[in-house]
Amino acid sequence: MTTQVTSTSNSKGQYTLWQILAIWLAGGAPMWMLGWVAYPALSAGLPSLDAGLLRLRLFTVGLIWEFVLAMFILYREEGNIRLGTIRRRFWLNHPVSARTGETKKVLWWWIVPLILLLAFLEMGFRRPLTDLWTAILPFLAEPKGYNITSMFTPELHAQIVGDWGLLGLFFALSLFNTFLGEEFLFRGVLLPKMKGVFGNWDWVANGVIFGFYHLHQPCGILSDILGGGYLPSPANAFTATGSPSSCIPDRAYCFCF
Repeated sequence: MTTQVTSTSNSKGQYTLWQILAIWLAGGAPMWMLGWVAYPALSAGLPSLDAGLLRLRLFTVGLIWEFVLAMFILYREEGNIRLGTIRRRFWLNHPVSARTGETKKVLWWWIVPLILLLAFLEMGFRRPLTDLWTAILPFLAEPKGYNITSMFTPELHAQIVGDWGLLGLFFALSLFNTFLGEEFLFRGVLLPKMKGVFGNWDWVANGVIFGFYHLHQPCGILSDILGGGYLPSPANAFTATGSPSSCIPDRAYCFCF
């Protein structure tokens, strides 16, 4: 059974280039300040484990801000932030056939190859792309003590056991990093309203600005551009940001557990 869907996000109210850049800056600048100003100032003298946890907390604050920003923009545009409005404006609906304009739930099966491809890219290409990027632009290499993954040691495991506050931090970071923060802002707020400037290349432009948003972690910009361009593609094709977003939480839950 199919249902005809009418979407107004593509046809009216498209953003100008300056509006797109302003939203990008409003979402990214706090993360850059937290990563390059607040973190060095607050982490001075801290043990590596405590410094790493501080960095996680700061980034979580920045991601929560992106959610607040997305809701503020939605309220300014729509006059409310009801769930129905969020679903319509952010394309949180069943996939829509680009050929017929009808809802087709069977297109959810595209999630399976998307997850496999994402896992392949993450495991096989992220590290080589990061190494290539920093070899070409060595000044973008991550400074010592800034790599969050280096804090995942037996000492952290011992500290996590029974620490519900720390588990809550990981859960909040995962939730806002993969869905409520970056996804809401870039795929929910921006992607549906970028076609007016970039035409059919809007999903590519979305991936590029998503990659360069990661100036707080510049060593991964190249891989984030490629990943950020790959994820908006099915969202754009099916007018449903839920399809690529469903592929992301696998990383978050593995990180959390």
